[in-house]
Amino acid sequence: METQAASTPRGKRTRDAIVDAAAGLMYVDGVAGTSVDKVLAASGAGKSQMYHYFKNKEQLVEAVIDRYLEQILGNQPAIFTLASWADLETWTEQLLDVHRRAGTPVACPLGNLAGEVGDNPKLAPLVDRAYRTWESHLVRGLKTLQDNGELAADADPERLAQAAMTSVQGGLLLAHIRHDLTALEDALGIALTYLRSHTTS
Repeated sequence: METQAASTPRGKRTRDAIVDAAAGLMYVDGVAGTSVDKVLAASGAGKSQMYHYFKNKEQLVEAVIDRYLEQILGNQPAIFTLASWADLETWTEQLLDVHRRAGTPVACPLGNLAGEVGDNPKLAPLVDRAYRTWESHLVRGLKTLQDNGELAADADPERLAQAAMTSVQGGLLLAHIRHDLTALEDALGIALTYLRSHTTS
């Protein structure tokens, strides 16, 4: 499923406005609670513009997922250049800083969507694809550590990255629900300890 790209600067602004409006509404009200009419009202776009870029609501959700991932990764730039254990610690600090700046732990937008569309056969794979993209940067970093002899040769970077992502998501969920950052701090600490347990002896 591919959405229509904008061919002009003005078209890009219109498309971005639609996606940004939908992303904000879906973060608060969910996919089911976000109608096309609400998106149009919030974005200032017309219905013909909406359907020029998105054939249906599912395509709009796909674009929103991409936007969420872009925002998430933008808040943790260290994940793109992981090459040492110090880099991994910097990555976890960047994750924590997002919530410190907000003044309270905020919900992961992908986590919100996963909870709502996890059983939807069309939308669930799109959320999983975003998670796997996020996870792939951890995999690449761990493979770099392995190549540099800082991670055991028999360690599985993909399984380790999946375990770390599991900790991150669990920590984000509880921190948001409890309005307590210690849940995420502890989850990230556990993830780092587990990853370090696979260092070369």
